[in-house]
Amino acid sequence: MAHKAGFVSLVGKPNAGKSTLMNTLVGEKMSIITPKAQTTRHRILGIVNGPDYQIVFSDTPGMIKPNYDLQESMMNFVQGSLIDADLILLVTDINERYDESEMIERIKKADVPVAVLINKIDKSTEEWVNKKIDFWQETLNPTAVFAISATLGHNIQAVQQFILENLPEHPPYYDKDTLTDKSERFFVSEIIREKVFKLFEKEIPYSAEVIVNSFKEEERIVRISAEIIVERDSQKNIIIGKGGTMIKKVGTYARQDIEEFLQKKVFLELFVKVIADWRTKKNYLKRFGYDH
Repeated sequence: MAHKAGFVSLVGKPNAGKSTLMNTLVGEKMSIITPKAQTTRHRILGIVNGPDYQIVFSDTPGMIKPNYDLQESMMNFVQGSLIDADLILLVTDINERYDESEMIERIKKADVPVAVLINKIDKSTEEWVNKKIDFWQETLNPTAVFAISATLGHNIQAVQQFILENLPEHPPYYDKDTLTDKSERFFVSEIIREKVFKLFEKEIPYSAEVIVNSFKEEERIVRISAEIIVERDSQKNIIIGKGGTMIKKVGTYARQDIEEFLQKKVFLELFVKVIADWRTKKNYLKRFGYDH
């Protein structure tokens, strides 16, 4: 039997449920998930292997009009994933308004099979779901439309079937035991950043970046030292909290998840550093991996 392999790009607006869907399709936690929009900043690959197929999923940042350099870099990741794609899954929230013709035009130009995944249907009515299906068939004329719930796993099998049927014949792109293209350090920094998103409000999560400075694997323990970068002293004070209470909370929650991820005891040291307006400075963006 011929082997199939290809790149499947998950695109859509912030908070449409791309990361939840990616984690469900891959069967592993690849992308951090929070209720806040624009949690995903990088393009993260999750690889699913079968005896005669390899699916390389790309979770991408939510599509927005960029306001500063970091967002511009995030949108470059999205553009790159559309160019590489053998198949596109446009993930849309059932209650989303869609008048972004630019994004729709880009997807139409991609010249590969496209499925629209109408997500969060568990929060809607059958009538509204049918209206949305009609809207997408008229607007995009995709290869297929699926009404799904990524959190409940509804209709996910049908989506997987669609992917397998539309994958091109190709040898595997990665070793068959590869799960992702990202390093353990990357996932550790993402776990810490997820805790910042969950524990803090307003601008802080968007102004924060996490850098793992050292990752030492010993026989019984992994020693990790990381910096949470923010843009202002006031943000640093909030993250540290009165008597260091908040930074301790971030550390405790992050360490538990990192231990589960690495399957090993972890000693985690966290520091907070201010780099004014790092999101608009190309040299820092490059250093932090946003030089796409």
